[in-house]
Amino acid sequence: MPSPSESGPHLLLDSETERPTLKTIAAATGLAIATVSRALKDAPDIGEDTKRRVRETAALLGYRPNRAGVRLRTGKTNVIALVLSTETDAMNHTSRLIYSIANALRGTAYHLVVMPFFPDQDPMEPIRYIVETESADGVILNQTKPDDPRIRYMRERGFPFATHGRSDMGIDHPYFDFDNEAFGRLGVRALAQRGRKRLLLIAPPRSHLYARHMTWGFSDEAALLGLPFELADKITSDSGGDAVDDAVAARFSAPNPPDGILVGSTAAAMSSIAAAEGTGRVLGTDFDVVAKEAIPVLRRFRRATIIIKEDVGRAGEFLARALVSEIEKRTPEARQGLENPGNVEWGEPLRTGGNI
Repeated sequence: MPSPSESGPHLLLDSETERPTLKTIAAATGLAIATVSRALKDAPDIGEDTKRRVRETAALLGYRPNRAGVRLRTGKTNVIALVLSTETDAMNHTSRLIYSIANALRGTAYHLVVMPFFPDQDPMEPIRYIVETESADGVILNQTKPDDPRIRYMRERGFPFATHGRSDMGIDHPYFDFDNEAFGRLGVRALAQRGRKRLLLIAPPRSHLYARHMTWGFSDEAALLGLPFELADKITSDSGGDAVDDAVAARFSAPNPPDGILVGSTAAAMSSIAAAEGTGRVLGTDFDVVAKEAIPVLRRFRRATIIIKEDVGRAGEFLARALVSEIEKRTPEARQGLENPGNVEWGEPLRTGGNI
């Protein structure tokens, strides 16, 4: 059996089952309890080396803050709630957003919980629940609307929040957004460069503000270039795969089908490509598709896809930092951010045969 001196921080506990506390960590590190507490809260006046030493010791000891005690002392839960629709592009966009927010909160006092809401549910329900029960210190939400009742509700109640997407209601709040107008323009120019003459946009649901941005950029740029265009009216980039398959196949089977498609999500892009191929067309030869993605998927699906990347990882990290600053009433490094789409990643156009 090892002696007490050989069993590490084990000797700092009064018994095998005693729960480690701030006092335990202070004894193990030789720091004051107040310093340990502030280091675990990522206080700016504590050095990074000290924070690292405290976190490593806390992890080794198996320290976990007593949330009930924290809430009694501070009125805080140390929880951030990410409220997401189940209709989002979970395969590509949502998974990356969750990971990046959770990763940005590592080493802080905050933990992430994900609260979904369903298509038949009032989007206000999870927001009201969180605010009224005080089950989180702040909220991150996405799919913002021009006049979003969730934003107005939280602002009126002084509840901290940040949004992945902007609003158009005269309320100043933390946000990070992708410039979807620029995406629409860049996509049209890419299709024009490929020689495409009849364009189709499969946009997000029109109630979302970023759908309006994308539609405006697409339609205005197409008009400037003198290219005929149309907007999908029975489907959106959030529609299910079967619905997108049916609508795109029907359009490609009708007279004067499009030869260039701009799509607002990865899943809808894959369905669009498969549906057009089902009518005998070849991607990169008979038609092209421009889509944005957060995780590399489309190039593995079809090498000829034209891709514009959206850095959702950057969005998640920005939102986490901005919201923590909002909760703690600190001045953030930046409160609002807008990602401008970068370079177009050209696919490999095929001249004969099918796609791989």
